[in-house]
Amino acid sequence: MAEHIVDLAADAAFIELTEPKSFFYKATRQLLGKKQAILGFAVLLVLVLAAVFAEQIAPYDPYKTNYANVKQPPSAAHFIGTDELGRDGFSRLIYGARISLMVGVSVSAISTTVGVALGAIAGYFGGAVDMIIMRAVDLFMAFPFLVLAIALVAVFGPSLFNMMLALILLYWIWFARLVRGMVLTLRETEFVVGAKAAGASDISIIFRHILPNVFPVVVVQGSFSVADAILIAAGLSYLGLGAQPPTAEWGSMLSNAKELMRILPVLSIAPGVAIMITVLAINFIGDALRDALDPTLRN
Repeated sequence: MAEHIVDLAADAAFIELTEPKSFFYKATRQLLGKKQAILGFAVLLVLVLAAVFAEQIAPYDPYKTNYANVKQPPSAAHFIGTDELGRDGFSRLIYGARISLMVGVSVSAISTTVGVALGAIAGYFGGAVDMIIMRAVDLFMAFPFLVLAIALVAVFGPSLFNMMLALILLYWIWFARLVRGMVLTLRETEFVVGAKAAGASDISIIFRHILPNVFPVVVVQGSFSVADAILIAAGLSYLGLGAQPPTAEWGSMLSNAKELMRILPVLSIAPGVAIMITVLAINFIGDALRDALDPTLRN
């Protein structure tokens, strides 16, 4: 009976702290009430639809060369012209959305999962496990991010997959450090102590009592990391370390078009604007999520 009462007290403390239904209801209302969030979601929806239905939207095969149409200016047939191999720039721009969004979402999702798991383990168990994980974090953070990313891709070999692997190896540290700090605080709260006294397992406490309280912050950080990964990936591809020809990717399109800047500047402007709009839209969503999920900002 005593254990049952303690368990109920722990559950009550947890519910009182998080108030999941009320919290997410208020957060959703706050999010939908922000114009920048609506704009960001609208732009992102257009980009996602363009990426998913690229075969139906793109007027030409983005990889098909046509030497009869080399370096054509914008026209009704080719909206932003053609490149040095006669490939349609607009079609490659549409397919580039697929690659860029895939890189951003994949890198963010995998690094978030790894970082949250390692951060929760380090913060909850402490001791030697915490020391090993955090020394690995400190080791990665001792080097400038972009320099280390370039070095890792150079070691692995230039390719889209290796670039994504390098970004995952670098991004998880931010989530691990963030989650560890929050878990160190949460493990001393009353509902966690009550759950321990009631005999709940460590796995149950982490998944049932700690991670739900970390979730809002992780979502916000994850949304920003998507935009950051898209931007860094485009930069690495521009340097020739990411997507390799003939892959239609915005960064590599910028790199290829720099030789045509004088005669066909639109081929450089279009992917640059696409990167800017995508990153801006995701940052709008991230800012709105931060305001909606942070109770102090929401109030």
